[in-house]
Amino acid sequence: MLFTEPSFLFLFLPLVLWLYWLCPSSLRNTLLASASLIFYSWSEKKYTVVMLVSILLNYIIGLGVSASTSSPTRRKITLILGIVANLAILIIFKYANFLVDNLNTLLIFIRSTPIELAPIHLPIGISFFTFQSMSYIIDVYRDQTKTQKNWLNLVLYISLFPQLIAGPIVRYETIAAQIINRFTSVSLFGSGIRRFIIGLGKKMIIANTVAYSADQIFNLPSEELTTPIAWLGIICYTLQIYFDFSGYSDMAIGLGRMFGFHFLENFRYPYISRSVTEFWRRWHISLSTWFRDYLYIPLGGNRISQKRTYFNLVIVFFLCGLWHGANWGFIFWGIYHGAFIVVERTRWSKMIEKTIPLIQHLYALIVVMIGWVFFRVATDPPSPDNILGYALQYCGAMLGISNASNSPRSLAEYANFYLLMIICIGLLGATPFYQWIRVAPARYLHQRGQYFNSQWRAVGETIMIIYLLFLLLYSIMLIASDSYNPFIYFQF
Repeated sequence: MLFTEPSFLFLFLPLVLWLYWLCPSSLRNTLLASASLIFYSWSEKKYTVVMLVSILLNYIIGLGVSASTSSPTRRKITLILGIVANLAILIIFKYANFLVDNLNTLLIFIRSTPIELAPIHLPIGISFFTFQSMSYIIDVYRDQTKTQKNWLNLVLYISLFPQLIAGPIVRYETIAAQIINRFTSVSLFGSGIRRFIIGLGKKMIIANTVAYSADQIFNLPSEELTTPIAWLGIICYTLQIYFDFSGYSDMAIGLGRMFGFHFLENFRYPYISRSVTEFWRRWHISLSTWFRDYLYIPLGGNRISQKRTYFNLVIVFFLCGLWHGANWGFIFWGIYHGAFIVVERTRWSKMIEKTIPLIQHLYALIVVMIGWVFFRVATDPPSPDNILGYALQYCGAMLGISNASNSPRSLAEYANFYLLMIICIGLLGATPFYQWIRVAPARYLHQRGQYFNSQWRAVGETIMIIYLLFLLLYSIMLIASDSYNPFIYFQF
């Protein structure tokens, strides 16, 4: 079940909200945990058991690593076993086929009998709830939070439906107190509705519109990719992945507020970055900070030699790419970003900083967009056996290096007025432009006196209500019309 499905919007969510506000506070966690399991089992059915086993495992590990119940040696051994067990679940369901396929390539090369392994189903959101589980046992081990002795509360933390299938990755220490005791109010509920509608509009109006053209173009044979078509495809995909993922994060944050939870922000306008390093401070913040706090810093962070720091950065981004998917395209994408992070720690960063801001923005954006080519091809490869080859040919088409001089395709087949309008709206929406529109008039009128300020506040609230109603109604219309509605992060 996705947030953009009618069954969620018009049945599941209203029913859960109605029951949540009716039932006493002592039963709200039970209700939410039950609703979250129903939400997950709606799509995954028997694979819900995998998540329940993971929760039970981490509940037991959490008790074992508690400082009050174990010796230091036993705590460390228990933590290691817990991390290995969590990674084993992830490897079995997400990476087993990838590992066997690559091993078979080697076995065939040495003329040995390949291993037969049927395709293994990938449970939805397994990467998200596995990382959340590991953050729980590590935080308990570090004494950054207390052990959760109530199994139901741990079920709620790991399975909470607003962030279960697409994040953000919610760290246990940031939400532990809210699980036990949280407050709801009309204003918080209202802000949650507002945030949810904005996320729904991002997904349905912008992401889905550009996704259609992006998918058409990336499914073309490489010999039919002209330079203008290739650039249109990657521009559409660059907007699609941002508005798709940030839209779902907005909806998750909004849903959390409706139930009294405060999730941290996951995106801060990443496309306005002036470097790849800054991009990763703004993009998928919950994932990048997870890798920083639970992998990069334990490996030594910046406290070790320069060469070792560079090595650690490449390892972190290698694993970041692998986290996103089990194929070499994602791995290359991760190493590609890691390489630029390393380069930006050399004199190259000082050279970039001496240029004008526009050049810095263009540099970061072009690097990120080229990376998205490999990410997109890895997500849905038109040629599964030649992912990197097709991605390189696509980049060649962007640079004008292609064999598409006699291509039967024209830009007009993929670009129309509506698409170009949505692209323009998306380009502005990827910057703080709309935020500036909301804030700048109020600041100006505040200087003119209290009367003008109060008048503008009333006008501004009216405009916001009209804007939100438009987003909601138009999004519902697109959902009702069964429009193109892909979900990029479904496989994670």
